[in-house]
Amino acid sequence: MLPHPPPLTIGPRRFAWGERTYVMGVLNVTPDSFSGDGVGSDADAALEQALRFQEWGADIIDVGAESTRPASVYAGAEPTSEAVELERLLPVLRRICPALDIPVSVDTYKANVAQAALREGAAMINDVWGLRRDPAMIEVAASTGVPVVVMHNRERGAYGPDVVADVVSELRAAVDAGTRGGIDGGKIIVDPGFGFGGKSPGHNLELLRRLSEIRALGCPVLVGTSRKSTIGRVLDLPVDERLEGTAATVALAIANGADIVRVHDVKEMARVARMSDAVVRGWSGAT
Repeated sequence: MLPHPPPLTIGPRRFAWGERTYVMGVLNVTPDSFSGDGVGSDADAALEQALRFQEWGADIIDVGAESTRPASVYAGAEPTSEAVELERLLPVLRRICPALDIPVSVDTYKANVAQAALREGAAMINDVWGLRRDPAMIEVAASTGVPVVVMHNRERGAYGPDVVADVVSELRAAVDAGTRGGIDGGKIIVDPGFGFGGKSPGHNLELLRRLSEIRALGCPVLVGTSRKSTIGRVLDLPVDERLEGTAATVALAIANGADIVRVHDVKEMARVARMSDAVVRGWSGAT
């Protein structure tokens, strides 16, 4: 069995990897979230949702102000400008960060946006381009000392015969680039990028099956399967009917070594995580 990475403090909380699975709740402050749950720029609605997520068992709130769905990334859509992203994001962070007892992560690949979000109280960076889209992101993470999620992503392109080997290799290169740039290796979390980087449904399912190979990088592992199109393809269901499929992938991710699961349906997936942990990690209740 692979050893667990050492504990990590994120904002006000200590995360002891291996003791249990942590739940990251998705808070989209966008008008075009793929999952249809964006609260737009309504800071009051964002605060209400963040407080509900905390009550339901979220350990981290991940706030994003730009849709990163594949249709946005690959279909020629104009990316959200830095100014628009900040306009959406900062009022929300000003409301929710002081009100929560759990850390807030900023979901962005832009260094200036990350820097501004950290000044408003965010305690973690979630970079869906794995420190590669904006080279200044490494400097921001290194200089502030906050934890950073490095997700696997790439422009569309053919994978080799072993997608997991490709993802591991590219994640290792991203982690190495981060540590060379001054990021503390103990503060890097890796994400295999389920649904990103031109991966087919078969690729995504293979990554989930072989998650232990991602864990072998020695970093905590975050998995985000929630409501993704692969679930829709397998079950032939629209995005608003993927709860059970998400639950299955969350349970299997935990069984295969995930440390954090990033989800939209926090109440239900927190329960799935607790039940899965009881099986995988052991239960401290009555015999």
